Amino acid sequence: MSQTLPEPPSSWNRRHLLGLQDLSVDELRTLLDTAQQLKEATNNCREKLSLLAGKTCANLFFENSTRTRNSFSLAAKRLGADTVEFSSSGSSVAKGETFIDTAKTIEAMGVDWVVTRHQTPGTPHLLARELSCSVLNAGDGPHEHPTQGLLDILTIRQHRGNIDGLTVALVGDIAHSRTARSNIWGLKKLGAHVILCGPSTLVSHRWRELDVEVAYNLDEILPRCDVLNLLRIQFERQTTRPFPSVHEYANLYAMNTDRMRRSKSDILIMAPGPINRGVEITPEVADGPHSVILEQVTNGIAVRMAALWLLANAPHNSSTSEPIVH
Repeated sequence: MSQTLPEPPSSWNRRHLLGLQDLSVDELRTLLDTAQQLKEATNNCREKLSLLAGKTCANLFFENSTRTRNSFSLAAKRLGADTVEFSSSGSSVAKGETFIDTAKTIEAMGVDWVVTRHQTPGTPHLLARELSCSVLNAGDGPHEHPTQGLLDILTIRQHRGNIDGLTVALVGDIAHSRTARSNIWGLKKLGAHVILCGPSTLVSHRWRELDVEVAYNLDEILPRCDVLNLLRIQFERQTTRPFPSVHEYANLYAMNTDRMRRSKSDILIMAPGPINRGVEITPEVADGPHSVILEQVTNGIAVRMAALWLLANAPHNSSTSEPIVH
């Protein structure tokens, strides 16, 4: 297998990936195209290339993560880079060291990228101003999760060929979802019609300010949807129960066999994971022929390989400004 790829596009000059809100359409397409190339070059993300040999990726996680952390680690290793794993539990942070000091200490070990997850929105943007290496946002509170948005969009594009003109519904806990925000920015820029659907306690009417459709009845919008992305109910982020019972939520919003019969024949069923079987989706739908949930996991590695490779090849003195999150 050839271990060469086309040169990184000269138009790509970002050293950080902090969110999809600030990316242009061309930058989004570059990330998606590069991810597809790398997925194919690594035999569905199973084989290794040496594109990033000698470089090191540090995973700096201040929130629990299994899928995203492992996906970034595998992405780095598939391209020949080394990884450093950091968890705030049992670290010097627990002894009083500041977040910035911890990050700078990790950077001083000679890392080329810091992948960070933190409960506070804007944390990756702060690190991007404080560190010399590249910073990738793996989730900052409820703000953004750019690589999750990209892997969702890549999965849709692989099945539909184009995002423009599709109707994509994000269903569930929109209020607490960083995945929803990244999907909204990416999908809309690529021409999709986005519907946010869920209980009024989790889907504010103010989302319409982002030029998306807001709906509270899944059965009414279902016949129009090309894609359903079923977001997990994040009980751990909620201070009060947003609906009377899990049973009631499942009755109104879970994707089940009956709702599948009333959907488009080629509808795509997605979920960012981990899924709550029987809450957002029933087992027969999660494991059925319309589900692309496991494909999303594989595409997560492809997207993260693309992000690492593009950032590694960006001009070190890039003047591209990164937005400040307040």
